[in-house]
Amino acid sequence: MVIILAPWRRLPHDLAPAVRPRLEETVREIVDAVTATSPAFSAISDPKFERDVRTAVTVALERFLDLAGTDEPALPPRSREVFASLGAAEAREERGPDALLAALRTASRLMLRKFSEALAELRPVSAAELIDLSDAVTAFVDELSAGSTEGYGRQLREQAGEGDRRRRQFAELLLRGGTAESVVGAAATTIGWPPPEEIVPVLLPLDQARDARFRYGSEGIVVERSRDAVLLLRSSPAPDALHGRGAVVGPPLSWDRTPEGVRLTELTAELVGTGAEPVFVEEHLATLALRGEPAALAVLAARRLAPLQHLRPTQRDRLLDTLHSWLLHWGARNEVAAELFVHPQTVSYRLKLLRELLGGTLDDPQRRFELLLVLSSR
Repeated sequence: MVIILAPWRRLPHDLAPAVRPRLEETVREIVDAVTATSPAFSAISDPKFERDVRTAVTVALERFLDLAGTDEPALPPRSREVFASLGAAEAREERGPDALLAALRTASRLMLRKFSEALAELRPVSAAELIDLSDAVTAFVDELSAGSTEGYGRQLREQAGEGDRRRRQFAELLLRGGTAESVVGAAATTIGWPPPEEIVPVLLPLDQARDARFRYGSEGIVVERSRDAVLLLRSSPAPDALHGRGAVVGPPLSWDRTPEGVRLTELTAELVGTGAEPVFVEEHLATLALRGEPAALAVLAARRLAPLQHLRPTQRDRLLDTLHSWLLHWGARNEVAAELFVHPQTVSYRLKLLRELLGGTLDDPQRRFELLLVLSSR
């Protein structure tokens, strides 16, 4: 059986006495080197960062000297936490781990050089001693890297958990409704969203929740429920992205009407079911309105009459009255004129304006029916 000793077991007994008198100078040189050679670190002006680096280098060098001639583990828990904290700080500052690992490699080279020079000033140093010293420094810095990487990963997991909590909290505010705009805006900011204008709810089977989280990332929030999942988006998704996922896509509504949007999506799912192609609530608003769903009628009215919103109220009302009569009388101009007590030419003028505003909608039987449904409810 081969027993593998810690590489610092073979370090010369006089290493610590040779290095300790110049320890402060060595710490300073390593701190200067690791900050100067890394663009990410040299741009940091926070004095705390330099103090943290100095503390870490001091802890590392003193620990390495204490290890000489022993079989102890490289880092006791307290020392390891120093480097875990450095890694965690990099994650909090949204810097990758590469800069910190490169700094540790720089520190490794300087440690080997400074320790070799310190020994050489006392006595001749053999090649075997230099090899042992190199092995020990490399193994020790590997442990430092492992500690910092562990702290980096731990911080990322904590941030991800906190991010998930904030996203759930924001989703609950939207789904519950009745929340002040300032509260919703502040909650949106915590997850990296601008204050929302519109929200599009998408109903998905539960087994699609994980894929939706991955697919939409920070652009969407997935809320799992007992029988399904709700994906909340800031804009309507591309149909191709939902192919084969059993999705029902709700109407884009202002954020404060998210509960209405979800309800309409649920009703549509009950009405038409789901399949390979996504179902869009917008295509079934008329059916929902005929079934007595006031929210569907309100959304349908907003969609179909949107081109007239910019008009003065009196002009808008006259045009809508004319359009309603025109639809009821199947386009008979004289009958419309008689009902509204206006000249037939006035009817023609108003219809010309309506065609300019509504375009081909007036030639589409489905759209004409939806307009009649909306106007009959006024």
